[in-house]
Amino acid sequence: MTFDFRKFHVRGINASTAAEKEAINQELKDVYDALSEDDKKAFNEQLQVFLMTQYKTIGDDYQSLKDRGAFN
Repeated sequence: MTFDFRKFHVRGINASTAAEKEAINQELKDVYDALSEDDKKAFNEQLQVFLMTQYKTIGDDYQSLKDRGAFN
């Protein structure tokens, strides 16, 4: 099973209120709670990969800006 974390991520970024963000987070929690134990393991593994990819992208963007003097 493959999970589309980007869909939830983008929806969360575009949420206009805290309540909307909370509803999106709850939706993701509900998806997780409905999974079998094997699917929960796959979910967690895929989530970790997604998060690490996002952190790396943010770090690379930050370093690029820093290298070009954006923070001076």
